[in-house]
Amino acid sequence: MPPSPRHAEILAPAGGEAQLRAAVTCGADAVYLGLRGFNARAGAENFEESTLAQTVGWCHARGVRVYVTLNTLITDRELPRWLQSLDAVAAAGADGVIVQDLGLAGVIRRRYPTLPLHASTQMSVHNLAGARQLEQLGFDWVVLARELTAAEIGAICSGTSLHCEVFVHGALCMSVSGQCYLSSMLGERSGNRGRCAQPCRLDFQSHGRSHALSLKDLTLTDRLRELESLGVASFKIEGRLKRPEYVAAAVTACRDSLAGRTPDLETLRSVFSRGGFTDGYYTGRRDLSMFGVRSREDTAATAGVLGRLAALTRNEVGHLPVDMALTLSPHAPASLCVTDGAHRITVTGEVPQTAISRPTDAILARRALEKCGGTPFYLQRLECRIAPGLMLPLSALNRLRAAALNALEEARSVVVPYPRS
Repeated sequence: MPPSPRHAEILAPAGGEAQLRAAVTCGADAVYLGLRGFNARAGAENFEESTLAQTVGWCHARGVRVYVTLNTLITDRELPRWLQSLDAVAAAGADGVIVQDLGLAGVIRRRYPTLPLHASTQMSVHNLAGARQLEQLGFDWVVLARELTAAEIGAICSGTSLHCEVFVHGALCMSVSGQCYLSSMLGERSGNRGRCAQPCRLDFQSHGRSHALSLKDLTLTDRLRELESLGVASFKIEGRLKRPEYVAAAVTACRDSLAGRTPDLETLRSVFSRGGFTDGYYTGRRDLSMFGVRSREDTAATAGVLGRLAALTRNEVGHLPVDMALTLSPHAPASLCVTDGAHRITVTGEVPQTAISRPTDAILARRALEKCGGTPFYLQRLECRIAPGLMLPLSALNRLRAAALNALEEARSVVVPYPRS
């Protein structure tokens, strides 16, 4: 299991397998995803309980945490099936579960005392009193309401022991997340059951103005360092119903912002926006500039950036450093040891030959062993213990590297289930 964040994490939405890979490939520190039931985005592709452990293991091998949403309200008759989903999350070794219902949170805390609890944004936690109440109930994280100002966020972060998550990009609710019944009343599709139809995007009229309930999407991607200084522990991106290219653009913008580079807001706007973005809640400027609708121009702009963004997700780029030690001795199989600091893998290969022309040296060895493409790793340090006059073919070095890195990835993929009380 990857360690808890020492610095603020980039938390990306994974509505399906393609979105998950886009998030991880582009540098997300954590992802949140849902199973086929009991999550607030029932319309997403979502994930199977039977393969959740495999998904968690794949992410953990890449140093990425996985939070699972069980954040809808349920009926009494659904409780046995909900408990099966909870058991699947615990067995998969996920890094936390996101919930809305306080009763279900109590069930989780009693059944799996060590499973980290995240309070969903559907709880509408908007002040310090709410955060402190969650502390007493055994929560570890809280997703703060999107409607807060910078000062309000700072006051909560500084006054609670909870890790605070803040949405930094994505759609805004015209009402308050978790408290809106418009979709339920107009179309019998409740947002608290994961089925919001977004009726606020319809053409409601007010004083001659169209689409009077449609808010622009939020972006605070250019304010991440400011948020980090306020004590925010997780920068959350909304969008489990969005395409992989959207996830790639949002994660890349956050990664650039944290690195001190200017995030590409134009690409973000092109991939999806409703006439631009707003930071009105955060800054306290709550006016008509917060409202917008997706236009034909917005749709046309999306088509122009999809190819470039898709290219970002095709090839995995190594971001986890490893150290290697190569040993070549006469009359003994070649040995390669690889470590990531937590795991140590040693593999053996062919017996080196007496060199006819150029013997294998540290330069040739590095040239072969640093080719870690297609894996989450990159070579940081290489130690060579090579007896004079020996040669190991490049193909044999390549096989050693591949075997060692595959074994290391497998070791990192092992999931640790949570014990049930």
